[in-house]
Amino acid sequence: MIIPIELENSSAVKYNVVIDTLPTLTFNRKVAIITNTTVSALHLETLKSKIEADELFVVTIADGEEFKNLLTVENILNELFEHQLDRKSLLIALGGGVIGDMTGFTASLYQRGIGFVQVPTTLLAQVDASVGGKTGVNNAYGKNLIGAFYQPEAVYIDTEFLKTLPVREFSAGIAEIVKMAVMFDKAYFDFLMNADFQDKQMLEKAIERSVELKAEVVNLDEKESGIRAVLNYGHTFGHVVEYETAYKTYVHGEAVAIGMMMANALAVELDMMQQDEMDLVTTFLQKHNLPISYEIKDVDAFYDKFFLDKKTANNKLKFILPQGIGGHMIRDDISEEVLKKVLKAF
Repeated sequence: MIIPIELENSSAVKYNVVIDTLPTLTFNRKVAIITNTTVSALHLETLKSKIEADELFVVTIADGEEFKNLLTVENILNELFEHQLDRKSLLIALGGGVIGDMTGFTASLYQRGIGFVQVPTTLLAQVDASVGGKTGVNNAYGKNLIGAFYQPEAVYIDTEFLKTLPVREFSAGIAEIVKMAVMFDKAYFDFLMNADFQDKQMLEKAIERSVELKAEVVNLDEKESGIRAVLNYGHTFGHVVEYETAYKTYVHGEAVAIGMMMANALAVELDMMQQDEMDLVTTFLQKHNLPISYEIKDVDAFYDKFFLDKKTANNKLKFILPQGIGGHMIRDDISEEVLKKVLKAF
């Protein structure tokens, strides 16, 4: 299955998302694989066996969201300079969303920009993080606040990589899958409610539909000036949860699941979603062992952290909320009183 990315406002940018067994990749240039210690032990040799290149190098970094920062990017850059990569060289991201984000960001910086390819090894990265060109790192103020929109040359999605994925990480990817369905496609949500993700064909169908939906959005709005912001459903709340827990308590998809619960509660409060629709989403998240609750210790402090969100403009908070299941709305008119009422329920 090949899903094309053709950015409407940038005719020079076209690439494919390939969902299939990883093919042999031939490059007449220097190539550096960027990966982490965990993924390297599991999948590096498989990828290396599929690559034909003038020269092939490997840069391995520590595993964990806490290493997604400028210091790690600088360390990667230093290794690329040591290997004397040039402007025609290529980076390959082998790993989950953290590796993909940092590799893309590093590619955008190295000699003002070199190519990179995504080979995502987690479900979350396959259905979301690897597609669309968002790159970046975290800092002391929040998640992904430093970064760039920088598109890959290709994305190769092979579900064989998922066989070594821990159950918790697999569930985290399912959170990003259901996010797409709630925002855009009621029929897809109905399919997911009964899907067996252990079935290879059903899993590939779910990945395919998620990528198709994301491709449609990215093709229309690469820089998140409009509809692409809808892909952040659950993230505005979820990023605060991650920040408060120092990125150590929840993996990203789990924080998004909590964020969806909070967004859904706000949508119910605003009569944008029925309680029974919220209950369906809750049931789905529970079925896949995703967290649906979070204890907010200080509502005022939680609220204040919203203002670090990248979607905030002119001191107005933007929230991506469901309109039932299969619909969405971006709201920037929600009062502090209503927001805090919803937060107090957590």
